[in-house]
Formats: sequence, C-alpha cells, structure tokens
Amino acid sequence: MGFGIDMAKAREIHKDKIRDARSPKLVELDIEFQKALETGTSTTDIVAKKQALRDAPADSAIESATDEAGLKSQWNTSILGDSPYS
Repeated sequence: MGFGIDMAKAREIHKDKIRDARSPKLVELDIEFQKALETGTSTTDIVAKKQALRDAPADSAIESATDEAGLKSQWNTSILGDSPYS
C-alpha cells in the first residue's frame, strides 16, 4: 500500500501560493488605480486585472485537478507571473 497525496491539502497549499503571488500585484494595481483616478484615465483595465487576481484562488480548475501535476498546471502565469513550481 502506497501513500498518495492529500489533494484537499494540496489544493489549499496551491491557493495559498496564489494568494502570496497576488498580494504584491494587487498593491501595484492599487497604485496604478490611484494614479488613473488622479489623472482622469480609465480604470476599467485595472479593475478587471484586480478582479482576476481576486478570483484566481476560486478557479474551478483547481478543484477539478485530480493529481499533483494537474494542480500545478493550474497556475495562471498571465495574471500571477512565473509559477513557483518551475
């Protein structure tokens, strides 16, 4: 009998990594948002980026991952940057 990976625990760790990666990005976007408000520039793109970062831990693909490799592949580099798994 072998030992498997506790996928529930792995999902929570993965979500924590996402939260850690998004924190500095949200701070940067908050600054961009404030600058846009001060200059009268559109904030639409900034708001969409912030929402994508907020939604990242709730991605349904994380819950549907059945193994470690599948879970690691759910790192969205377009919004989170480089994967911590590489």
